Amino acid sequence: MKIVKETHFNRELKVFENRPRNLFAMLEEAARKYPEHEALVMNGVRLTYKETHDKVLEIAGNLQSSLCVKKGDRVALLLGNSIEFSLLVFACAKLGAIFVPLNTRLKENELSYMLQQSGSKILFVDDEFLETVESMRDSSSIDSIQNFFLIGNKTPKRKDYLPFEILEQPASVTEFPVSEDDPLFIMYTSGTTGLPKGAVGSHIGAIHSSINYETVFKTTHKAKTLIAVPLFHVTGLIGQLFHMVRVGGTSVIIRRFKTEEFIRLTVEERVTFLFNVPTIYVMMMAHQEFSLYSYTNVNCIAYGGAPMSTETIYKLKKYFPNAYLQNAYGATETSSPATLMPRSYSDAKFQSVGMPVPVGELKVVNDNDELCPPGEVGELLIKGPMVVEGYWDNEAANQTSFVDGFWRSGDLAKMDEDGFVYIVDRKKDLINRGGEKIFSIEVENVLYNHPKVHEAAVLGVPDAIFGEVVKAVIVPKNQEVIDPQEIKDFVAERLANYKVPKLIEFVSELPRNPGGKVLKNALKNLQS
Repeated sequence: MKIVKETHFNRELKVFENRPRNLFAMLEEAARKYPEHEALVMNGVRLTYKETHDKVLEIAGNLQSSLCVKKGDRVALLLGNSIEFSLLVFACAKLGAIFVPLNTRLKENELSYMLQQSGSKILFVDDEFLETVESMRDSSSIDSIQNFFLIGNKTPKRKDYLPFEILEQPASVTEFPVSEDDPLFIMYTSGTTGLPKGAVGSHIGAIHSSINYETVFKTTHKAKTLIAVPLFHVTGLIGQLFHMVRVGGTSVIIRRFKTEEFIRLTVEERVTFLFNVPTIYVMMMAHQEFSLYSYTNVNCIAYGGAPMSTETIYKLKKYFPNAYLQNAYGATETSSPATLMPRSYSDAKFQSVGMPVPVGELKVVNDNDELCPPGEVGELLIKGPMVVEGYWDNEAANQTSFVDGFWRSGDLAKMDEDGFVYIVDRKKDLINRGGEKIFSIEVENVLYNHPKVHEAAVLGVPDAIFGEVVKAVIVPKNQEVIDPQEIKDFVAERLANYKVPKLIEFVSELPRNPGGKVLKNALKNLQS
């Protein structure tokens, strides 16, 4: 697809010339090309693209006529993965409303802050999270919400919840223009310090991310994905749902990841495209029923969010013989991918997160924002139509997070002569041991290759002599008992002595955000 230069958000950007001009137009195009092809599948419900398109128009029409939802209004979703979630997203896009997908794992004070800060007008909640909403209403912390919708069969103590079904009546939409530069969603980042920031994603960003996936992964209308990661996160929402709509493929949705169900549906639904954090693949292949099936239908395995051990890569190649393994790197602020691994690459590149997406511009800079030469580590800056315009009602964050049209990722990276990007560490996770800089990811990559280690996270902890020393938090495989000295010796054989963990702690699981990334701050907070 031809790439040209255009100006959006006061930034000169590379864009795909021939593209849908808003997210609903992308669904409309799929419905026109593939009306009888399945779009959404869940729990026995199977909607074609025509049915999906028509339902979205009904929901949009009722939101507009009955609740006066208009362009720019914020509509919050406190929902698990569901077909309703998917339909609401496209209905908001049709109206030019801004949907606010909320992390269902957050506490009441976090959710109420997001609802208030975004100025959400309507809140959709399903049965599972009704008590949370009721509690927030009891404390009067979400008084800005004007209308509440309940999806499910529970009977709430308040009588003012509207049933989702009233939005599925025949209704027409009053047409008005929705620009590709208009806001599409506000997605709150899992910030490690201070209050969460609401990243404002646009139609043009979501569309370009979808086309980036299509272009690099070479997906077509024959693609079928299994969405187990949360739809309130960019991987599930854009990397899978929007991506499938772009190509006319099918999204099979499960409410949350359960290993046995994931294996069963991968086989029964003849899934071709998987996209998960490495942990899900490890859990999948370790399950007792995994080896009972053949996975020859899978032709693409995408992954990201954490290092992938060589053992896991070997097993994936063995059990998924027809699949390309393609690493991906991105963030909420990049509307999913900033880099993608091409289909073909040499073994020497396997630790790379890939090359910049076709419309992406990436550079690595030093502390003075000067360009680093190939191979030198610095902060990764990202530019492109997929990068968010900024943060909702947060000028201070906008001033510090963007420079000359580039978003500051906060990730330390290097780029080789061929343009492949390697993530070295988070800037804030860099360990300074007596002046020696230690990249936590480098140590984690070694630990992941230990035969008894299932998962590992490395962080710096305060030390009276060195300032910081290395600590490793490890999840053993299959409840194995590991001698800490065994870990130290293993690392010492492969890395410099000062990089060997001084402290080692064994846990049953690592705390993660919805995207699967380990929350190292939570590990620091658990320290004695």
